[in-house]
Amino acid sequence: MPGPVRRPRRRLSQPREQVLAAAMATIAAEGLDRLTMAGLGREVGMSSGHILYYFGTKDELLLQTLQWSEEQLGTERRAALSRRVPARERLDALVDLYLPEGHRDPRWTLWLEVWNRSQSADDETRERQLDLELAWHRDLVALLVEGISKGEFRPVDAERFATRARALLDGFGTHLVVGLPGTDREQARDHIREFLDESLTA
Repeated sequence: MPGPVRRPRRRLSQPREQVLAAAMATIAAEGLDRLTMAGLGREVGMSSGHILYYFGTKDELLLQTLQWSEEQLGTERRAALSRRVPARERLDALVDLYLPEGHRDPRWTLWLEVWNRSQSADDETRERQLDLELAWHRDLVALLVEGISKGEFRPVDAERFATRARALLDGFGTHLVVGLPGTDREQARDHIREFLDESLTA
């Protein structure tokens, strides 16, 4: 997972992208509680009304910020998965990108907040959230299928294995981002590596 998000130093080409980048930077630097429409407006030189024009509600702003963040991370993930190295090494890279850096990781903090706010969301919003999940799932399944076809992984049902593996990653990720005592990133990675080795070793 990338380190803390830095405030953009260049003016981004689109007003919407400026707001999303500023929102993510605020979450990284000051936490989600400090993210307000008025504060964002001051950051990007817009009125809070202008920001509402683009997003409508704070819930929509948060969801679009998460989508924007995942697009950035998706580019990094695809680059890692396209490297000419063994599938197992790329699987470790995917795990590293998936897990939060630690307590209050901004992307995971945002992710948890969006999911918490979506308990009464409409179907269209839930579909957009599902798309974020499926991007990781599809890449993981494709990597598993490749590793199996090359004899690097033992034969498993790639779809079912990916679903279970992501549940494991989500569990450890949630513990890390909320700062559960006794859990750190290296311990989580060790548990996950052990599970992958035991399950996939050809």
